[in-house]
Order: sequence, then structure tokens, then C-alpha cells
Amino acid sequence: MALSLIRGKSLQYGNSQLRFLSCISTMKYLNFQQSGLVLGVYETEDERNISLTPTAAKYDAIVKGKLQKNILLAGPKIPKGCARVFWGLDEEYYVGVAVVGLGKKNLGINQLEEVHEGKENIRIAAAAGCRALNEVDIKNIALEALGDAEAAAEGAALSTWFYQGLKNKEKQTAFPIVSLYDVEDEEQWQVGYIKAQAQNWARQLADTPANLMTPTIFSEEVSLNLTKLGISVQVHDKEWAKQKKMGSFLSVSHGSCEPPKFVEIRYKGANDDSQPIVFVGKGVTFDAGGISLKPASDMDEMRADMSGAACVAAAIRAAAELKLKVNIVGLIPLTENLPSGTATKPGDLVIAMNGKSIIVDNTDAEGRLILADALCYAQEFNPRFILDIATLTGAMRITLGGVATGVFTNDGALFEKLKNAGTLSGDRVWRLPLWQHFTDEMTKKIKSADVNNIAKTKGGGSCTAAAFLREFVPNDTPWLHLDIAGVMGPGHDELPYIPAGMTGRPTRTLIQFLQTLC
Repeated sequence: MALSLIRGKSLQYGNSQLRFLSCISTMKYLNFQQSGLVLGVYETEDERNISLTPTAAKYDAIVKGKLQKNILLAGPKIPKGCARVFWGLDEEYYVGVAVVGLGKKNLGINQLEEVHEGKENIRIAAAAGCRALNEVDIKNIALEALGDAEAAAEGAALSTWFYQGLKNKEKQTAFPIVSLYDVEDEEQWQVGYIKAQAQNWARQLADTPANLMTPTIFSEEVSLNLTKLGISVQVHDKEWAKQKKMGSFLSVSHGSCEPPKFVEIRYKGANDDSQPIVFVGKGVTFDAGGISLKPASDMDEMRADMSGAACVAAAIRAAAELKLKVNIVGLIPLTENLPSGTATKPGDLVIAMNGKSIIVDNTDAEGRLILADALCYAQEFNPRFILDIATLTGAMRITLGGVATGVFTNDGALFEKLKNAGTLSGDRVWRLPLWQHFTDEMTKKIKSADVNNIAKTKGGGSCTAAAFLREFVPNDTPWLHLDIAGVMGPGHDELPYIPAGMTGRPTRTLIQFLQTLC
């Protein structure tokens, strides 16, 4: 094996491995299984003709026109996001060649859809091509850049991995090895690879069963992965939280025998003492609702109620790997929310770190309780701005489904940057109101405390939850609250390159957002 020709990295997710190589025409040196190639074709106005990508046209010349001839014989129109596999074109390197439809050439941002159609078509096409070859047991796949190597790497990496956990190794699916065919696009490919790697890690963290991803295990996993990159990670215990007077956070943990943890992550990429960005992630590693018990149906999905925490850890990991010149602090309060004889009861009163009193009318509105103290603690870092991210409300699933993350903010300029990031990543965000009306619902209809943890009136549940959090952020601090309950997954097919399980969304949007701030 000509190892000197191979440049790449290996990723280990649980018991599964996904390796990305950056090389050109090296598949003949790899003594694995059959090798395949993914090439692209554009949509044309004349359906009798085809328009190959430049790389596909070069390959067609290498095989003396066989590619174009076979496409025409099979029918020249290959719909956007679909793949067609051809055999026997290349007797030396690739046993199968998947041709994928990219849609129209030179597509940019669709202002109505708020998505970069060209990039998104490439992600979808890369996923379709890799999936088509994988389904016919071709495990060594070379993928052309399709016009944007970063987007191609994202689509390929996200679509060829899914969580398999502790499934019997003999029954686990073997993931394909994907390589970049166009070596000149290697730098872009690596950026996309890092972003997808981060999101896949968030997917793994979220999909791991709750008994294998307790607050202690989560903090150990994050510390193990991030300290390797030179990122500082401190894991605070219950006594520390008591000293900080985090009564709101600790109240959620009362029903569980698992000790709460508070993870503090510091990435210093700016090489100066500039104000850090503070990310706060909800880390409820299992949410049964506490005394306000959830329905049993689909409660198993609440293992992923720490998806906000997973996104924060994953985004900071990618920031370090991309060497982004920005300072970031990540704050992750971790706990379970379970019913027991010691659990917080509906109607109980707790005191947050900033001294505000809270009536806990519904113990299933626990995410806002742990975030409240984390938002208070964030002030100690003199932040440039604060962004919190949480699977906060079922109402967000009703409002936006799985199409976008809901955002509440007191800073319109910051939101526009985040929105633009979502447009480029294909994982969109949508702004919702943070009006005084919703604050009044949480504060003025209660006489015995400063704030209630749930509104007395029905409707606008996501908005009133955001209004609750606003009580723990000073008015002069720029702040974004991301409610990701709708995009957590599974059960949505809005992004076809995420095949199954928890989604890890919107990790890539956060990374893209950080890139714009450097």
C-alpha cells in the first residue's frame, strides 16, 4: 500500500469509524473492497443534452466518452439530488461510478427560502452519490468537489454516519471510506470535514442512551475530547454550585441520584484579552419531567434533552480545529430531571444566582431553571455577547416543525449574522418576538415571587420561556436564545443528508456564525 500518497484523518464515533482521505487517483493502492467514484451533472434546458461538471468532463475524456454515452442511453435527465450508478466504465480504478444531479448551475442565495441553493444542492447530491455506492457495497468512494468541496465534505460525512452504539459488532453497518477526488480543493474539503465531524460528535452525544451519558459521563467525554486540543475544561461539582448560590439549577437535580455537574470550557483563540463570546448549553441528560411527569410515549427521546450542551461542546471543538481567532467560554449545566421523594414539587420556590425568586409551577419547565443560573454566571466573564441554546419548548416544534431553529434576541445585528450563517450552512434560523407582553405573563401575574417558571395563560409557550430567560440577562448585554426543540430530531426529513437519529443541529450554523465574527 502506497501510504505516502494518502493524506487524511480518522474519526472514531463510539464503535464506528469514518475516515476521510484527501487524495486523487489513489484508490488502486487501497487493498480494501471495490472502489467507486461520485461525479456531478447539471440540469439543462434541453433534456436531451447533459452538462457535466468540469471534473466529470475530464473523467469522461479519460474513459473515452463512455460516461456521457451511458448517461444518454439511460436517459440524460438526472433529477436534483438523485443518483444513477454506472458499471464497467473504468477497468483500472473504479468499478462503479455514481452520477448525481446538482440542479441548475451557479445557484446562489434564494432570498425567499433563506438558503444558499447551490451549496445545499451539493450537500444533498454528495449524500445521494455516497449512499448509492454504499448500498451496492462499494465502501471506498472518491467524491469530486461538485463545485464546493466544503459543502461536498459536509454532505458526505453527515450522510455516511449514524449512531450504532453498542450494537453487536457483527451486526453493525460498515461505514464507507470517502476521499476527495479533486486534490486542489483539499483546504475547503478539510473545513467541511471538521464541521461535519463536529456535528457527528454532537449527534453521538445526543443519541447515547441516558444511562451511558449521565452528567458525570458527559463531562468526562467533553473534557477528554477538548483538552486534547488545548482547550481548558473545568468540571464543577454540586458544592461549587451551592457556593455560587445556583438554587435554580440545583433544584432540578433534587429528584435524581446522579450528581449534577457544571462544565466550564475556555477556548482562547484570539491571542489577546478581548471579550469572550459566551455559549450556554442546556444539559439535561434525561428529562422525565420531574413530578410534572411527561407522557410515556416517546419519552426515550428525552435522552437528547442535552442537545444544546452537545452543540456548544461541538462548536467549540470545531473552533479550535479551525484555529478561529476568537475567545469563547462554554457553560454547560448538567443534571437529570426525575421524580422522587426528594424532587422539587410544583409550587415550590427557588432562588436564582442573581437573587430573583422563582415559583416552579411546572417541574417539566426545567431547562429554563438551569439556564437561568448559567446566564447569571456568564456575566462574570464580561462577555462580548451571550448565546444560549436549548431544547426548551415543545411549542417550538409546533411553531417551526423541524425546518428551523427559533431565535429570540435583544440585538438585531447579531441575529442578522446568525441568520446569514444559517443561510450558508443550510440549517436555518428564524426570529421570534421578545415583546414586553410575554415578560408580563411571567412576572406580573404572580404575587408571591419575582417570576414564574411557566405562564398562567396558554399559547406562546416558546415566547414566554424566552421572556423568563430574559430576566437573568442584563439589558445592556447582547443576547441570543436559540430554541432547538424542533430540530433535535428524529422524525424530520428536512435535511436529507442526515439519515437517522438525533441531528446535532444547528452545530454547523454555530460554527459558520463564529467564522463571521473572527
